Amino acid sequence: MKINSNPGKNLIMKINGEKYARYPIKTALITPKDKNPSEIIKKYIDGLTQKGDIVFISEKIIAIIQGRAYPINEIKASKIANWLSKRVYKNPGGIGLASPETMQLAIEEVGLWRIILAGFVSSITKLLGIKGVFYIIAGDKARGIDGPVPYAIPPYNTYASKIPLNPQKVAIEISKKIELPTAIVDANDLGVRILGASKEVNKKILIKVLKDNPLGQCDESTPIGILRKL
Repeated sequence: MKINSNPGKNLIMKINGEKYARYPIKTALITPKDKNPSEIIKKYIDGLTQKGDIVFISEKIIAIIQGRAYPINEIKASKIANWLSKRVYKNPGGIGLASPETMQLAIEEVGLWRIILAGFVSSITKLLGIKGVFYIIAGDKARGIDGPVPYAIPPYNTYASKIPLNPQKVAIEISKKIELPTAIVDANDLGVRILGASKEVNKKILIKVLKDNPLGQCDESTPIGILRKL
């Protein structure tokens, strides 16, 4: 298999004295019309894998297939979403919930009162020098909401998205279809989270191996990767 790494990303990562190759797989633009995640993944990895490989998939394409990515101009933000979004820390790595539209998605996902509680408690803990409490209370569904970014591949540079529904179930279904260990990951240049994985996946190793986000987060069009121990 001859696959180039994405710009600025090494193909090989060494962890605990062992080498791993991270092969990014280029795809056509994924849309809700694709419908079946298992068929899509199988189509793009066919002939590229071998026994012992792990397939890792960007959570974004699963969310897109499930219809959980929305044009920003079609999200109707409430007055309370507008008010709350102005009081959220603006992360340099992305807009997070600091826009009315992404805040509205968070409210839809976890409920208004949970968001208000998270904001109230975090405003107190920040005075004590404690950060990160908002998302501990609001939960992974709020943490996983992505806003539009100019460097994403069009048209998704103008979309906001929720995390996939039942990512653990989806990962297991894909694993059965492709007959390889599978993980659905939320990775960016700030960190890695595994949203769902088949039982054969060593999550601790996978997080370490993907810490530099080898799939990239711009217009690489490589939402699928193959991890191979060398």
